[in-house]
Amino acid sequence: MLRLLRTVTKVFAAAVLAMSPVLCQAQAAVASWPLWNAYAASFISEQGRVIDPMRGDLTTSEGQAYAMFFALVANDRARFELLLDWTRDNLAGGDMTQRLPGWSWGKSADGEWKLVDQNSASDADLWMAYSLTEAGRLWQEPRYSALGKIMASEIAAQEVTDLPGLGTVLEPGSTGFHPDAQTWILNPSYTPLPLTTRMAQANPAGPWASLSHTLPVLLSRSAREGYAMDWVSFNLHNGFAAAAAPGQTIGSTKLGSYDAIRVYLWAGMTNPQTPGAEEAMLAVPGMATYLAEHQYPPEQVSEQGEAISVSAPVGFSAAVIPYLDTLGKVAVRDKQITRLAAELDPGTRLYGHPAAYYDQNLVMFGKGWLDRRFRFGRDGELKVTWKKR
Repeated sequence: MLRLLRTVTKVFAAAVLAMSPVLCQAQAAVASWPLWNAYAASFISEQGRVIDPMRGDLTTSEGQAYAMFFALVANDRARFELLLDWTRDNLAGGDMTQRLPGWSWGKSADGEWKLVDQNSASDADLWMAYSLTEAGRLWQEPRYSALGKIMASEIAAQEVTDLPGLGTVLEPGSTGFHPDAQTWILNPSYTPLPLTTRMAQANPAGPWASLSHTLPVLLSRSAREGYAMDWVSFNLHNGFAAAAAPGQTIGSTKLGSYDAIRVYLWAGMTNPQTPGAEEAMLAVPGMATYLAEHQYPPEQVSEQGEAISVSAPVGFSAAVIPYLDTLGKVAVRDKQITRLAAELDPGTRLYGHPAAYYDQNLVMFGKGWLDRRFRFGRDGELKVTWKKR
């Protein structure tokens, strides 16, 4: 039955996509968002490729997905279309109704620019499916909705699994994260609660409600000393433990750092009325405890709950702003806001010196939420300033 449903969905969506008109030149005016404009000018090519210059001009499906979300927030439909087209043509073999995007595109060992890692990244896929679903609703464009539904179906089929004694979880990708019959590798930052909540509304037959229900449990059981970890392992006999990042050597340090900072960001941005929102916040109290006594977030936290690198970049401050705001930690939140203001480069209109690509993403999420350029409703629906209700 599931296979039949996926087939029917694909046929319907393909028909809708085939009938899609050329993007109207007289599109609605792009909402004014200086940071988005600066970001696009610095990191997005004319073809719609998001480029990370600090990683050898690498492009990731995560970067494409985030940019699609920001373009929707900015009401920048022309750029949304470019981002989608580039993703389809270069990360998904020309057809996103047939496969999920590959994770990374860049310069290979033989000097050719191409897809260098074909495995999917479930967080990028989820953000992309969500952005397409909401773009279809907000822009009243059925082909976006149809493609979002297909992606949701493929994520459910390829990247979702049930862990005995825990529940439904999102695996980090289609392959490579289930090393043996009793062990799974997970990334707690890959499952934002607003996104799974909204996907449950848009795709009620899928696993999304179960994912939303499991997430707070996953966070509470996998956090070490109240801090989110970048990567964790789940074993049928031993439960959760902090894990090294995939591909790292045995004995590598297990941290809460550049991935885990997003756990606080997603939890803080979640509408407090969303089921599970309070439990998700309560699962990771370590960052709030640390910031009660320190000025800025730590860059790295050990699995023992100790800050081992305190020189976190400016994006970390942006990421904890919604978290602190939701907790009512106004004074601590304002320290992060003051830091953002101090690190705004008047020339580039970006944050940090130099202005790192990843930091700008965290700032657009954190400060964009704070400035109410977007918010999430109780059911995860995207609320934007340019859409009259």
